[in-house]
Amino acid sequence: MIKNLRQVSTSSENVSIFDEQLKEVFKFKNTNVSNWIIENKARTLCIQYYESTKKNKQQILRTLASKYAIQHEAVCTVAKKLVSTESDNERRIISYERNLKSVLTPEYQWLFVIIGRLENGVKFLVDLRTDVLELILETKNTDENVVIQQLNITLRDLLLLWFSVGFLHLERITWQSACDILQKISGYEAIHPIKNWLDLKQRVGPYRRCYIFTHPSMPREPLVVLHTALCDIIPGSVSGIEEAKVRILGGPKKEITFLEEDKCKIKSAIFYSITSTQTGLQGIELGNYLIKEVAKKVISEFPMINELSTLSPIPNFRTWLLEKTKQDVRSIFTNEEYECVQNVLKTNNVVLGLKNIFNNSLWTRDVEICEVLKKPLLRSCAWYLYREKRRNYALNSVANFHLRNGAVMWRINWLADPSPRGVGNSCGIMVNYRYYLDKCEKNSQSYIENYSINASENIINLAMQNEKIMKSILQV
Repeated sequence: MIKNLRQVSTSSENVSIFDEQLKEVFKFKNTNVSNWIIENKARTLCIQYYESTKKNKQQILRTLASKYAIQHEAVCTVAKKLVSTESDNERRIISYERNLKSVLTPEYQWLFVIIGRLENGVKFLVDLRTDVLELILETKNTDENVVIQQLNITLRDLLLLWFSVGFLHLERITWQSACDILQKISGYEAIHPIKNWLDLKQRVGPYRRCYIFTHPSMPREPLVVLHTALCDIIPGSVSGIEEAKVRILGGPKKEITFLEEDKCKIKSAIFYSITSTQTGLQGIELGNYLIKEVAKKVISEFPMINELSTLSPIPNFRTWLLEKTKQDVRSIFTNEEYECVQNVLKTNNVVLGLKNIFNNSLWTRDVEICEVLKKPLLRSCAWYLYREKRRNYALNSVANFHLRNGAVMWRINWLADPSPRGVGNSCGIMVNYRYYLDKCEKNSQSYIENYSINASENIINLAMQNEKIMKSILQV
């Protein structure tokens, strides 16, 4: 008990110390004190924050968001003066407008700009925003959420300015790249986990391209990582990427160099994994620029390439599917399919049967189960990707990302990723999004402004088949 009291006391003291340090820094705002002094004070603040516990950090963020936010009374005072000023008094109007702009800027923005000048200061702010986003989730539906949201918006707008594409550096990663960069790329991989160093060596070796975006203020830190496979055709599965390499080589071959790549046979570039590494840069579009920059690079290097495509996961499809079966299993299967599933699973409770087999990836090795599930799951997946919406945009986050970039939803692939991870996310199904560079801008505009999803005829037909099944249920 005494130990717990001491911990609470220490925690309060740390927050109090930080509060005093904040006051010490802000007293130099709008003064002629040397920037060197102010930056030293800000550096001390950053160190204190990094050394704090999660609970203390959240309290510090609350202090920043409330005490150093926009002062509403000051805004109202200046606004009243501006409104009451005669329209022909231009000098005074401009003066009040300048004052209004100043009071509409939260004080903590000034602190963030100071921190951004420090060595590793931009990285600190990116990490700080990660903590802010977490606090937003924890304070959801509370009164203080509003001021935390404003803190987030201010940080996001600054980072949006600092991380514009003109400041980013495109870098190709090979086996000769620095060891620490290779290790970070391995650790950040979120879609197809890298098994070992040999696996990583292959992913940055011949018939592969790995590119990253870096920023001058965050050296040696990949912001976005894009893995690309060079193939003869667009593969419909993860294994298809390796099979394409074997076909091009004319059989298995252990070691070749980049100089030995057969440029005449490389006709497709497949973006099979893209990972944003910094949570604090959420909402700042970097991935779309990286894909388009890499597309230009590979086309320039391999003139025979005429197909640009992704091989993308479908996160949360399995969860959505199980929820739909729970609501009404007949919305997924026709009567004939339903009976077949009952027979194959040897159960009258199809909902429970599906839930049980989807708990792991073993069912993908059973030919009979795969056969009865293929058509209904492909239909459902097409509906999920093409018709399920959130605020008029595609519900699936990966689909939304590529559609915003101007890609076309092109082909759904059955059991494309039968790994436990792939089956757990989307029952092993993956999707190809095609990038037609001359149409990307038009497609993107159509999707963002008119919510129009550009999809192949095959995907639209699958979605329509699913719609017919759902309508037949309503008629019954």
